[in-house]
Amino acid sequence: MEILDLNDAQDTENKTADEKKNADNNSSKAQQPVSWQRELLSWILTFAIAIGAALLLKNFVIINATVPTGSMENTIMPEDDLLGFRLSYAVSEPQRGDIVIFKFPDDESQKFIKRIIGLPGERVVIRDAKIYINDSEQPLDESYLKEEWVVANDGFEFNVPEGCYLVLGDNRNDSRDARYWINTYVTKDEIIGKAEFIYYPFDHIKSLR
Repeated sequence: MEILDLNDAQDTENKTADEKKNADNNSSKAQQPVSWQRELLSWILTFAIAIGAALLLKNFVIINATVPTGSMENTIMPEDDLLGFRLSYAVSEPQRGDIVIFKFPDDESQKFIKRIIGLPGERVVIRDAKIYINDSEQPLDESYLKEEWVVANDGFEFNVPEGCYLVLGDNRNDSRDARYWINTYVTKDEIIGKAEFIYYPFDHIKSLR
């Protein structure tokens, strides 16, 4: 057995401590690049998930639209920014009075926004600036109209096919709607979603329900 004197033991302890310290330093240096890379990867994944979620919302859940014309005044004003919900009719049917964003039947590359007036299977008559549904003697209550309806306000009759909807603008005197289209009706497949909320300008903020 090798016997060390006191000084030899102290030297040995010092060497062991120095070696451990050096090993710890080397280990710390080796871990730093790994930690930096892990942090960078974490940020990249976070951004990728955020972008993916935003794209999913935009393409499958939310509609963000700016209305360029006055055809829906005074409900929606020109240049109003609004949000719509794409899934509104996934489990339910469109209702009369809903404001919908849809592909224009005469040119599906264009998107329009109008109010649903006639439902599938209904007979809709426009007579003397009033709308009558299924031969009702009581005209439709349209308190949302911008002003007195004087343009193209008489002599129209629509028999809405199944799976289709009759839509008109709230500003009847200045709205390019079903009264003038070649393909008169909007099919359910052409409806992109229901307009829900105006968020800009701030003084126009309101629900469209």
